[in-house]
Amino acid sequence: MYSHILIATDGSSLSGRAVDHGVGLAKALGAAVSLLTVSERFHVFALDAEQVEETASTFREHMREEAIKTLSQAFEVARSAGIEATQIHLEDDEPYQAIIRTAEGRRCDLIVMASHGRSGVSALLLGSETMKVLTHSKIPVLVVR
Repeated sequence: MYSHILIATDGSSLSGRAVDHGVGLAKALGAAVSLLTVSERFHVFALDAEQVEETASTFREHMREEAIKTLSQAFEVARSAGIEATQIHLEDDEPYQAIIRTAEGRRCDLIVMASHGRSGVSALLLGSETMKVLTHSKIPVLVVR
């Protein structure tokens, strides 16, 4: 049914459940797995407090460290299940577009992601990345609550 699954994660506990579910599905189907996390780019003018306090280089290093941590945790879940997984970190102002582009470029036939990763004001201002993927993707999306 599915031969290559893209699992998008932001490192949140909810996203961790999507990783668990996606890896379990991949194991059951014998599918390949690509793990993806997307970091926002640094902006001189930003609403995010992290970006206001940092320079471009320190922000980029912080995002890289977070991405390594996020992907390492997801990779460990896959490894523990006996699944080989490719780790991908991208920077993009529109994470949903990066998710869709990656899935298309890697010829994934399913995207697995959590119902939402952001909370509070950030979610209201930016909207749900999951909803944007659902709206724009031609590839099936499995949403884990």
